[in-house]
Amino acid sequence: MDTKTDLPPLMRSDAETTAKVLELDALAQRVAQLRAAGKRIVQAHGVFDLLHPGHIRHLAQAKSFGHVLVVTITEDQHVNKGPNRPAFPDTLRAESLAALAVVDYVAINRAPTAVPAIDALKPDVFAKGPDYKSPSDDVTGKILDEEAAVREHGGTIEFTEDITFSSSSLLNEYLPSFPVAVQAYIRELRARYSVRDVIGWLDRLRALHVVLVGEAILDEYVYCDQMGKSAKEPVLAMRHRSTELYAGGVLAAANHLVEFCKSVEIVTYLGATDGREKFVRENLKPKVHLNAIYKADSPTIVKRRYVEATLGTKLFEVYVINDDDLDAAHEADLCGLLELRMAGADLVIAADFGHGLLTPASKQLLATKAKFLAVNTQINAANIRFHAISSYPRADYICINEGELRLDARNRTGPISDLVAELATKLECSRFLVTRGSTGVSYFDGENATLSPALTTNVVDRIGAGDAVLAITSACVAVGIPADLVAFFANVIGAQKVSMMGNSGSIGRASTIKFIEALLK
Repeated sequence: MDTKTDLPPLMRSDAETTAKVLELDALAQRVAQLRAAGKRIVQAHGVFDLLHPGHIRHLAQAKSFGHVLVVTITEDQHVNKGPNRPAFPDTLRAESLAALAVVDYVAINRAPTAVPAIDALKPDVFAKGPDYKSPSDDVTGKILDEEAAVREHGGTIEFTEDITFSSSSLLNEYLPSFPVAVQAYIRELRARYSVRDVIGWLDRLRALHVVLVGEAILDEYVYCDQMGKSAKEPVLAMRHRSTELYAGGVLAAANHLVEFCKSVEIVTYLGATDGREKFVRENLKPKVHLNAIYKADSPTIVKRRYVEATLGTKLFEVYVINDDDLDAAHEADLCGLLELRMAGADLVIAADFGHGLLTPASKQLLATKAKFLAVNTQINAANIRFHAISSYPRADYICINEGELRLDARNRTGPISDLVAELATKLECSRFLVTRGSTGVSYFDGENATLSPALTTNVVDRIGAGDAVLAITSACVAVGIPADLVAFFANVIGAQKVSMMGNSGSIGRASTIKFIEALLK
């Protein structure tokens, strides 16, 4: 086909397609010109990961609401459609949409919601598909924000009515991104549980009042560009690019959990010197309540990581820390605070990083007074060989990395089930989740072992993944969620968390539900 007239009626030439894809600010200027010329502007927004007949019908009907149809699409980093999504990068998704004759212009929205794009374009009509007609069906709540933004600029929302398809279902069926064994696991889970069933179990967490105890840690990422070897010394020289600081440790665990539960409290220590309390409080979600003692002659812990900016490779770490055990006075303060806050808690989670907060006395108090006690003892550079789960007298649930389990048992190669059985007897604990990296997780409930494979291959950073899994699975076990779903939730949470750099973001209830929906469709 050599001439424009030979092209299929739905498609445009490469040159025309390229001209239709604009940056959002340029599109806003073009839309303003068209509106001034009397044109009625219609905006559609979405991911459009796999363009299918439902999309084409939706866009055709959307165009009928006005004169000019502009489509904004979600940038790759903000797509929340489950593991290994989007299947196609935003540049290709934009190009595919621009190739449709019914679409006049396309822009990639660089924000996590459509609201900034609506504010920029001020559409006369914002077109949504029939799936969004009932706001209660939208777990993200974004449709209400979009509607408010549209009306603020004098526009209206119109809903199309036609056949619908699910890109997630089509991709799962015809373009799966998982190995065969993982596909089989998801099919089996889908046969046992509907999406509604799974969300129903997750909703049980809403009744929980949770107390977390553990070290507050600030994760600092110093991004650098490689310059080369120093001219006079055997030193790698780097150029500083930027520095970011995130709330980590027990602070991050609480931020992950708070959207799932009724209330969340933290018991921790902050440094009496260089405590950074203002930063800590500003970076906790509004419903997280902080209870802190102030450790003398100590800073609030900072773990500073130097990162090669282009590849995201960590070069080395520097800890700003005093990890001596609490003195007797501070220990008494901690135990008094713990006893007070645990009194009304349905679940107590000990996120023990081994940096001097939890002493034998406080561990005994947790084992004696917690209604339901979940524990993790994390090994790290500061405590390896000195920090073990068996330092706790008792637990109701243990979430532990395979390496941490083997360290405690001093057993490098033995079967995990044997190591868990031995520890279960010692700590009178029958419920264990063992995280195993790319292998997934193994969950032991006293009678059976449930294996669940990892649900992502997109690993940006593993920092904080175990803390997120500990927080949310502890709540799942506390409310009696079935073993196979506990293991599934562990991998859902882990897959979301490893896609983030450090603790730059937190796991949300809405994003988790969207992830689950994408897997089980």
